Amino acid sequence: MRDGRDEREKGARRDERERKATRVEHWERVDWTETHQCGPSRLSRASRSARSMTIAQNIEIGRKLREVALLLEEQGANRFRVQAYRTAAERLDRLEVPVSRIIEQEGTDGLRTLPGIGVSLARSIHTLVVTGRLPMLDRLRGHMDPIGLLTSVPGLGSALAHRLYEDLQVETLEQLELAAHDGRLADIEGVGPKKLQGIIDSLAARLGRIRKSAPGDGNHQAAEPSVEELLDVDREYREAAQAGKLRCIAPRRFNPGKEAWLPILHTQRGARHYTAMFSNSALAHQVKKTRDWVILYYEDDHGERQCTVITGRNPPFTGRRIVRGREGDCAAYYAGRAPAKA
Repeated sequence: MRDGRDEREKGARRDERERKATRVEHWERVDWTETHQCGPSRLSRASRSARSMTIAQNIEIGRKLREVALLLEEQGANRFRVQAYRTAAERLDRLEVPVSRIIEQEGTDGLRTLPGIGVSLARSIHTLVVTGRLPMLDRLRGHMDPIGLLTSVPGLGSALAHRLYEDLQVETLEQLELAAHDGRLADIEGVGPKKLQGIIDSLAARLGRIRKSAPGDGNHQAAEPSVEELLDVDREYREAAQAGKLRCIAPRRFNPGKEAWLPILHTQRGARHYTAMFSNSALAHQVKKTRDWVILYYEDDHGERQCTVITGRNPPFTGRRIVRGREGDCAAYYAGRAPAKA
């Protein structure tokens, strides 16, 4: 029985490889077919110019993916993750059609048929196509400006953008969209029904809902990592930072001297990739917690999310590390183990 099941699994994997190979051949031959069906003389100058621009789009996205790979490598990330971004860049370089066309016709599912491009990379490429930027790349560069990005949405002023960033930890348009739909944005003072609907409509147009949902993009709640896992990543980061083992980046915000002071860690727990760094928010600087508050960004097939780990100041968490917003889980975690201080 086991031999039969193994054979079926091998057959399914073989069919999947053949399916991907067929899709790759299709996208790499589309441009050749159109050219030869129309004939070079029938292709207008505008068409040839558009084709040149579309290939340039692929190259530009590939360049950004290579930069992600380089920064991840310099910052000590897993070598397989580094290579995945380089492989995706090489794949885009060989495409004879713009990646935006694949997204328009087949959504992120179309991207995932390309060898070496999984759920996370397909999501990153989609973000680059529809917004022109990749928050992960900005973060690796130390160039994050979430307030500037949020205030680019009609109806969001500077004061409201700061509240969203500080209270809801919203840094990207995708995170803002999620907050608008799950009710958190409506709970923010100053966001009434009319403004909320305007933000939703603006984001729908801005993000370009031209994709088919990839796995994990549905409405179901993604499983959150355990508090134990989050606190373990926090511990790993703080110990490595204190020992001077991490590469430091120079954040653009609140850093007039352009000092490379912010340690950054890339680590993994199972299939979940983590990036950890001290908070560089205005509030963290104001209350002098830039060496205490730790922001954890974690990514899996359900997308990228984040949390903040801080040292508790009040009972029952005095001196303990806690995940902000998950105090109940933290209480249960500490109740089941020996007392431990930060």
